[in-house]
Amino acid sequence: MTSALFSPIRLADLELSNRIVVAPMCQYSANDGAATDWHMTHLGMLANSGAGLVVVEATHVERHGRITHGCLGLYSDACEAALERVINHCRRIGSAKFAIQLAHAGRKASSQRPWEGAKALGPHEDPWPTIAPSALPFGPGWHTPAAMTEEDMARVRTDFVQAARRAVRLGFDAIELHLAHGYLLHSFVSPLSNKRNDQWGGSLDGRMRFPLEVARAVRDVMPNGTPLGARITGTDWVDGGLTADDAVVLTKGLKAAGLAYVDVSSGNITPDSRWPSEPGFNLPFAERVRRETGMPVRAVGMIAGAKQAEAIIAEGKADMVAMARAFLDDPHWGWHAAQALAAEVARPVQYVRATPALWPGAALRG
Repeated sequence: MTSALFSPIRLADLELSNRIVVAPMCQYSANDGAATDWHMTHLGMLANSGAGLVVVEATHVERHGRITHGCLGLYSDACEAALERVINHCRRIGSAKFAIQLAHAGRKASSQRPWEGAKALGPHEDPWPTIAPSALPFGPGWHTPAAMTEEDMARVRTDFVQAARRAVRLGFDAIELHLAHGYLLHSFVSPLSNKRNDQWGGSLDGRMRFPLEVARAVRDVMPNGTPLGARITGTDWVDGGLTADDAVVLTKGLKAAGLAYVDVSSGNITPDSRWPSEPGFNLPFAERVRRETGMPVRAVGMIAGAKQAEAIIAEGKADMVAMARAFLDDPHWGWHAAQALAAEVARPVQYVRATPALWPGAALRG
């Protein structure tokens, strides 16, 4: 039987060799937003992972939009030049296509790296002011953000556009907007973080207004055939927060704005949000969004096994699967999935002798 997971998919003019996507994973290893040798190694490794698409970690559109001092950015010529070096290297040595996720951390900015505590930066850690739709901190002990003015919104919208222009110059195969995990654009959509009573708040239509404006503005500066997608939330996992109903409405708005796909994640709007840990816990939301909008959908969240991923695609629950920690654990996850599903996947010629056809040890792997 032909593997559904290893069948090609087309997003606008982008043809992907399979449905496997490496999800964006913050590395907290940039230098004032500029990619470093760590990114060269990390992304270079994933370029030959067997995935059809690798999405570069959340890349912030302004310096004060970063989560941490180590987060990647695309807000200066230095950021662009550093990322160009990395992406050109990945293209030379690898087979995967590359997308970039553009983001602004909003009220979750100015925080410590995870291994430093993952709390708000203290007064002696070079913190910076944060912004959000409303002057509500992410949680106890977090900085209180300034409620954004219309001038702030215009500036941030321009920042997204300028970062998208840089991404186009760098030749990225796709661009993705981060509308999840409690960051700025998600915080506009969620009623838990957006308490505005003007045109940018109130009803879901009002709360979606600014993110949809950003989406349209970014779409306008991209080549027609280059897909623009978004990571959205299927639920906030908090009473009174966003639900799958809202995810469907938002996806319809993004589709009308010219987006080519959505990646359905969930949670992280407040420190109190708790999500299940069972395999594929976001699948019900992804499946519903796909069914009710007709938008190509990427599923993410506790997807780790080849047969699990195959079933998701074969059963029509999603069009693509995205994995993060599975690829940190096994940088050749795509190779091993192909072996398990009797499929073919691109490998560099230098590694061909490790294929099952030439190496009996492949069958002994536990």
